[in-house]
Amino acid sequence: MDLLNATLPELTTQTSPTEPFSLRDKVIAVTGGTGILGQAFIDSIVAAGGTVGILGRNAAVAQDRAQTIKSQGGRALALVADVLEEASLRAACQQLLDTFGRIDGLVNAAGGNGADGVLDPAEDVFRMNLAGMKRVMELNLWGAILPTQVFGEALAQAPGKASIVNISSMNSKRAITKVLGYNMGKAALDCYNQWFAVEMANRYGDKIRMNALAPGFFLTKQNRALLTTPDGGFTPRGELVIRQTPFKRFGHPDELKGALVWLLSDASQFVTGSMICVDGGFSIFGGV
Repeated sequence: MDLLNATLPELTTQTSPTEPFSLRDKVIAVTGGTGILGQAFIDSIVAAGGTVGILGRNAAVAQDRAQTIKSQGGRALALVADVLEEASLRAACQQLLDTFGRIDGLVNAAGGNGADGVLDPAEDVFRMNLAGMKRVMELNLWGAILPTQVFGEALAQAPGKASIVNISSMNSKRAITKVLGYNMGKAALDCYNQWFAVEMANRYGDKIRMNALAPGFFLTKQNRALLTTPDGGFTPRGELVIRQTPFKRFGHPDELKGALVWLLSDASQFVTGSMICVDGGFSIFGGV
């Protein structure tokens, strides 16, 4: 085949060539939409013109965020569900379909760690809380797989192209002490991200894409006490993170918005199975 003179297939997009990053007319479900990073995710989707389904276990927060968006002229729906409970996910998916008639994207942002998934250096490594580590691992892996199984069926029926974005972590790329369950969950999620992206391509062509966004260290309710002191300084662990981050600071949730919108939009329509690191250089720094 003469590759130099071959005719390229016609490129078709859902959005105007002048607004490739637009999410206009797209309906995006966001698990973990009631969290700190989830707030940045839903805000970025609405700012890009999209409609958002805010999915989480905290009904009050989900409803408050949805109401704020609607009061500002946006479209949003509060959805109460647990990412590890299939029945609640299916109910939320149906509610989103009944309200807006379609689902074009999914952001698997639910996850995190817990006290029972932390191994203190003073603890016996051969007596670690395996049940706690397993719980955290399952939350971060199956908490993305199960929503994808449920919402994926709707994505396959979307009128245009669909996108799934998983939220990975620096813990999948480097060995981060104390949090074995979280490390394993995110590492397995990266494997799933690539495997499922290929599976979708083999079955649906470029109809459904899957990619991952890998944040560096951002302060959340779960890690603030581990990384910072009450007076605003750094804990010893926080100092280690800053030392390994070339930008020498933690990230701000708003700094995830651009990458997320790009992955959800048609601007990235030839991108699948990838991981986009938003980490201030943490993942590439050798320490010297």
